[in-house]
This record gives sequence, C-alpha cells and structure tokens, in this order.
Amino acid sequence: MSVPNTPQALLAAMLEVNEKKIVPLTAAGVSSGSKVFGAAILERDGLAPHTVATNDERNSPLLHGEINCIQTFFATAAQGRPATADCIFFCTHEPCSLCLSGITWAGFREFYYLFTYEDSRDLFAIPYDIDILESVFRVPAPADTPTTLAGRPLYNKTNKFFTSASLADLVAQIQDPAERAHWAAEVARVKSLYAQLSETYQAGKEAGTATSSVWK
Repeated sequence: MSVPNTPQALLAAMLEVNEKKIVPLTAAGVSSGSKVFGAAILERDGLAPHTVATNDERNSPLLHGEINCIQTFFATAAQGRPATADCIFFCTHEPCSLCLSGITWAGFREFYYLFTYEDSRDLFAIPYDIDILESVFRVPAPADTPTTLAGRPLYNKTNKFFTSASLADLVAQIQDPAERAHWAAEVARVKSLYAQLSETYQAGKEAGTATSSVWK
C-alpha cells in the first residue's frame, strides 16, 4: 500500500505543474479567446504529472480545462496509463457543475483546486460556476428561507465518489507555523501569475474575440 502524500508534497507538485506547465498553455489559450481555467492529472505515487491541459472553449463550449484534460488523458494509450483511482486531479479553479460531473464519471477519487468559485466570480469576472449551481442544482427544502438556502454548500466536498479541497485547505493542515507561512506565500505567488492572464482574457472578451462559449 502506498504511503499517503503529505500536504507539503501535494502543494509542491501541484504548484510546480501549475506554474511550469499550465500557465504557459493558458497564456496561449487566453490570447485566442479561451478562459483561464486549466487542469492536470498527477500519478498518486510520486506525483509526476501525466496529463496537462487548459480551456479550449474557442473550439467547443464543453472543452473546459478539466474536461479537456480528461479527454486528453483518455486519448493516451491504455497500456501504461494509470487508473484514474490511482491519480490525483488538480484544477486551477474550483470545478463547475460540468467538470464536477466529468471528474466523477471518469473515476478520479481526489481533486484539489487553487482558486475558489468566489475567486472565479470576484477576481476573474466569471460568475457562471456559482450561478449555475445555485440556479439549477440548489433546490430549496420546504422549510428553507433565503438565508438558510444561501448557507448551504453548493456540493458535498467529501462524498462516496471523491474528496476535494483547496490548496489553502492543504496549507491549513501544516502544523509548523513557519512552514505553513512558506506554503501560503507560495500559493499566493502562483495565484499572482493569473493577474495578467485574466487581463488578456477580459481584453479579448471586450474586443469580441471569437469563441464558441455562450457564457463569457
């Protein structure tokens, strides 16, 4: 049985693949009209990245970063491809309803993300992840008030299909204060790489750059 990965090992692997592989792909994507979302699939033992991809909504509204990554993963030869249960899924942004379903149907049991839904809405001016989950999936119970309904989570982060957490959640698990501060700073540094990417995407949106996405 493999030894569980420590929060520090997970953070190091996911931040590295984000900075060195996902960000360059995203820079090319946003310049042609795609959003800033990307993903990577890492082998659980050793945390080596197997597949990396970004949003390709210029060509299809379904090719979110996570879905594009899953499609690319299954396009590789089955022989030598790890089982999804033996992988860790990383998302730059908390997965939308489409991508939550894709991760689940593909059989990935564990995923992490850098930015939250609120970040997507407030930092990137992309509110649709929250909008769709609230409008389509959040069904009020008979006794619900607007306040109690708004207080309910948008999905179960730990369930029979998967466990999920933000990188900030991983940082919070580190006991040593100095080490926790180091990794919090690393998360903030990688997040800062997205400021220019977001500006490029928003500028293209305002300029009317062609894309297949209905929700921009």
